[in-house]
Order: sequence, then C-alpha cells, then structure tokens
Amino acid sequence: MTDSDVVPEQAAAAFGVTHHENVIGTPKILSDGGPETIRFIDQDGHRIRNEVNLPYDKYVDALTEEDGRRLYRDMALIRRFDAEGTALQRQGELGLWPGLLGQEAAQVGIGRAMRPQDYAFPSYREHGVAWCRDVDPVNLLGMFRGVNNGGWDPNEKNFHLYTIVIGNQALHAVGYAMGVQRDGAVGTGDPDRDTAVVTFFGDGATSQGDINESFVFAAVNQSPIVFFCQNNQWAISEPNERQTRIPLYQRARGFGFPGVRVDGNDVLATYAVSMHALDEARSGQGPFLIEAYTYRMGAHTTSDDPTKYRDSAELDIWRERDPLLRLKSFLLSLHETEQAFFDEVDREADELAARIRTACQEMPDPPHSQMFDRVYVEPHAGLEKERDEFVAYQAGFEGEGN
Repeated sequence: MTDSDVVPEQAAAAFGVTHHENVIGTPKILSDGGPETIRFIDQDGHRIRNEVNLPYDKYVDALTEEDGRRLYRDMALIRRFDAEGTALQRQGELGLWPGLLGQEAAQVGIGRAMRPQDYAFPSYREHGVAWCRDVDPVNLLGMFRGVNNGGWDPNEKNFHLYTIVIGNQALHAVGYAMGVQRDGAVGTGDPDRDTAVVTFFGDGATSQGDINESFVFAAVNQSPIVFFCQNNQWAISEPNERQTRIPLYQRARGFGFPGVRVDGNDVLATYAVSMHALDEARSGQGPFLIEAYTYRMGAHTTSDDPTKYRDSAELDIWRERDPLLRLKSFLLSLHETEQAFFDEVDREADELAARIRTACQEMPDPPHSQMFDRVYVEPHAGLEKERDEFVAYQAGFEGEGN
C-alpha cells in the first residue's frame, strides 16, 4: 500500500453503544499505547513510517489495496454479526453474549495472517478469528443459545472450541505446540508443513497462573506458539493499573522470549506483527507475545453494566480510534476505493444479520440424551448405563404433555 497526504473525512464512529454520562472516581489516564507501540495508520488514516515499524514494513508494503478492502469487509461483517448477537440476547434468544466491539482489527489482523495449518485456541470472544478460520457465525450462537457445546469441528477448522475458564486455553495451546514439535512440523522450511499455534486471551487473564505456567513451558521447550493478548483495558471491572505495574508485552522478557505492543485498532499493524511472529514460531525460533493495545467498547458480556465502573469520557476518546473508520479513511485516501464499496459491504452485512437471526431462531432443541455424547473418547460402560436410565426416565413422561 502507498502513502497518502490526503486528509480523510472526519466522522463520528458509529459504535452503537448507548451510555449515559457518568464519572467514576479519579479519571483514568488514557494512552494510545506509547511510542513503543507499532502502528501503521494513524487516527486520521495516514500511513506511518518510523524506526519502530521498520522490521514489519515489508508485510504491509506487500499488501494491495484489494487486500485492504478485504480486511475492511471482514471487520465490518464481524461488527454487524456481533451487534446481532447482542440484540438476540436482549430479545431472549441467547442466554449470554460476549461482545467484541472495538476489537475487530486485532482479531482480523492475526486471523488473516495465519496459514491453513496453523491452529488457534480462543477464549470466548474471538468471533473475528473464527470468521477468518471459516467457522460459520451461526455455529458461534449455538453454545450461547444452549443447544450445543460449540457446533463446529475443531480439527476441520483448526480453531478450538471456546474456552470459558479464564486462561486455561493457553495451557492447551502450549501442549498442542509441543506436539507439533514432536511431529516434526516446525523449522522444516516447507511453508505447507511448518505450523504455528496461537492462543488468545485478555489482559485480565495475564493475572491467572495458567498464563504464566504456559509462558514457562513454552519458553523452556522453544515451542512454536504466539501468545496473543487483547489488552482491552478492562478485566470486567478491573482496570490495567490494578493488574500490572509494567506494560504487558514486557512480561515476555522475564520468561526469555520476545514481546511487542501493537496498536490493536490498526488492522495493518496487527497483521504485520502477526505475520512476523508466526514466521518466527514456524521456523523454530520459539514463542512470541503480542500485546494488542485496544479497547472494549461494550460490556464485558451482556450481563455486565460498564457504566458502574468506567467513565463515559473513555468511550468518546476511543470512538475516535475506531478501527473501521481508520481503515476506511486510509482506503479512501488511496483514490482507488470509492464509497460504493462501503455501501455494498453495508448491504452484505444486512444480509448476514438477517441470515444468522433466522438461523438462530430456528435452531432445534437437542435431545436430552445428547449431554452424554463425547464425554469420553472410548465407550464407557458406566456412562452408558446412566444414559439408558435417563432416557427411560424421560420416556415415562411421554403423553403427559411434558
């Protein structure tokens, strides 16, 4: 992509978040991540070149404007899907929904940097990564509707099922990465064989023992894994300053592997840094920590009320850093992308929302006996006996209107 001196249009970000004016305690100091943060597009959509970005320039320079449009489309469709998930929960169609509003660039950037053989271990908010791994958005709704335990084949998509236990997926990911090493799928020089593993977690999860134990195992085994921390500033109601005294990316140094901070609202920067980190992991250079510095624009989940613990002024500041508006401004400044493209993406987003809403409402309730499926890899006599007794018990209610 090329530089531009054209000033992009100034527009308010349409985050769709409703909040009243509120001030909670001492105002929080809001940063853009500091001078060490890797960023390729500034808040107004201008291309940045500096010494901090230099090691990653080649990845961005290799992108075309069409690549940029595809990244924008990914983010726009994921944002609309996420908004529909929130609406469905509010209307009683889902039991819970964890939104990703504001974190689209972080997820799409690394999602599109991954190769087909790479394997992702998400937490429960990686809807954008799931999109990039070709997981049907409808399948993401099944667990939150309570009709299945995930709805997709992890080995088909190389995208593990969502993990609710905070930080636990990092241990799973390191174990898988150690298996990749033992299979000889690292450092061979074959781009279709060499494999990296990525695990995703938030800033709050870095306070969990599971994350730190994962760092130890990954470092001493030189495992091919990228730790991707989406620092969205809040661990539910706990701000960063109550979790750590140093930037999170610097923690990697204490375990003996590299860590960098990237602007998580800049999809080009996230893509470039992820490409570098994944290349390092696949070639046998060991683990890598990426701290994607971003912001959670909505609630932690639909059961949370962020107005109880954070100032509305924070939202106003981060609206100006909207990842979609930033990339849109950049693309418009290149003179090859016209407004008609964005209008078409909006139309496609409407169609996606309508499809997933209908599919969600039409999801059949699973048979009660399904809870006994896939508990063990091999047949289990005790469990089978419990299942048969349960089925017989349920059958006793047939014909009674239950």
